[in-house]
Amino acid sequence: MLSLGLGALTHANWHANYSSMDNAHWSELSVIQAAHAAEILIKARIAQEHPLLIFETVPKSNDSKKLLGLDLLIEGGRTFQYSDLPTRLWATTGIKIPNLKLYLSFGRLRNTIQHFTTPDQDVSQDAIEFIYGVIDPFIQECWELFAVDFNEDHEPYVYLVENIISHGVRFLVSPGVVENLEHTELAWPKDNKKYKLEMIKRFKAAGSTLDFE
Repeated sequence: MLSLGLGALTHANWHANYSSMDNAHWSELSVIQAAHAAEILIKARIAQEHPLLIFETVPKSNDSKKLLGLDLLIEGGRTFQYSDLPTRLWATTGIKIPNLKLYLSFGRLRNTIQHFTTPDQDVSQDAIEFIYGVIDPFIQECWELFAVDFNEDHEPYVYLVENIISHGVRFLVSPGVVENLEHTELAWPKDNKKYKLEMIKRFKAAGSTLDFE
């Protein structure tokens, strides 16, 4: 389950930070994939306590003479929904979802895109903010992983980091980012000195020796 969630995150990063001449819906897909990634990753952490804890309902014992197994769970089990997962996560692990307000509003955005229409806004920006405001700190706390390490590009860091920075989104800096910083063009957002100073501080804390002046 963890591997699948990280796979969805990898796809979400790719679609949120890049574009395609053959598919005009990468931005919308990034929202759906990022929400899906978060849902699977949260369930993966809950399941580490016990696999049945991700289920809101399980088949009743009097409904079958067989032992409870995967086939019965697939047929009659129901896992917790996206909006209920933060409470389930906290109850089973003591972990709280980073930026709960963003998590819930992003779920509504996903539902709007998936079932109705795409709002008149930059939804790829929304996806990037969600990936690095919710998923990034969550997987760091649970497994010491960095969201920026999961990308489908043949050059996994340079263009991804450039785009995240151009959007003014804070992210956790992995060793891979530091190793590729000298090749990365840092186009800092205008009139956001605080963001620049914060990210330079993170780069240096992660081991970068570059001169950022």
